[in-house]
Amino acid sequence: MELLHAIEPLRARLHARRRAGHRIGLVPTMGNLHQGHLDLVERARAQCDAVVVSIFVNPLQFGPQEDYDSYPRTLTADCALLEPLQVDWLFAPNVAEMYPQGQGAGVIRVGTPAIADILCGANRPGHFSGVTTVVSKLFNIVQPDRAYFGEKDYQQLAIIRALVRDLDFPITITGVPTRREADGLAMSSRNGRLSSDDRQRAPLLYRALCETADRLRAGDRNLDQLCAQARDTLTAAGFAVDYFTVLAADDLSPALPAQRNLVILVAAKIGSTRLIDNLVVNV
Repeated sequence: MELLHAIEPLRARLHARRRAGHRIGLVPTMGNLHQGHLDLVERARAQCDAVVVSIFVNPLQFGPQEDYDSYPRTLTADCALLEPLQVDWLFAPNVAEMYPQGQGAGVIRVGTPAIADILCGANRPGHFSGVTTVVSKLFNIVQPDRAYFGEKDYQQLAIIRALVRDLDFPITITGVPTRREADGLAMSSRNGRLSSDDRQRAPLLYRALCETADRLRAGDRNLDQLCAQARDTLTAAGFAVDYFTVLAADDLSPALPAQRNLVILVAAKIGSTRLIDNLVVNV
């Protein structure tokens, strides 16, 4: 695996592989890797001839009160995890390399669809515009045939699919299922911030998703009541619930009682750590 910090050397190496007819896969990350990220890399390795993993903590997607400065940066450990997976290049640029003109009002940002304004986007103005901007830059730098994203951030994945569709990027977007701990907690770089007590309670998020899914499969279609009960259960357990909702899985539109392909989504804080999770349900 070759570690690169600059755009032009990466482009030169990719150009040679592209001329040889190789299929290129991209796994964009912010580092602090865990097995969920490695699942993305393994899928890319299985489907592509060359694999680029990017590690970049993107300042444009952090709000003024969010944790950009304290976000874990663990490049040495990340390299050790990636080395056995036959990654061709690890692209780890700094902010000046990605945003040489700065990050202010002069930077062109990529727009977002309406689904960016709900769920996590409702209380994080500009977050998903930061995501679409950096992902577009990475797509233009790498020009991959395939790009891989985790299904844990279901809203982000839906927005990236819309980005590729609407801006005609010739890229196949592959969503990879959420990797979970033995007790059901979705793997996340933020889990390391949980206190021991909060870590014990955190799997209740997934349990609430599963219980709601079971009731949907059993024929309960009172979605408002189902979500309200789940929110009450989580609140009683010490969570500060941002949202717990059921939407149409295909496009995140409001779910209708007769729809069969649904997704249950939750975001909640326990202690100072905000966790998200989701579960797709076919009823």
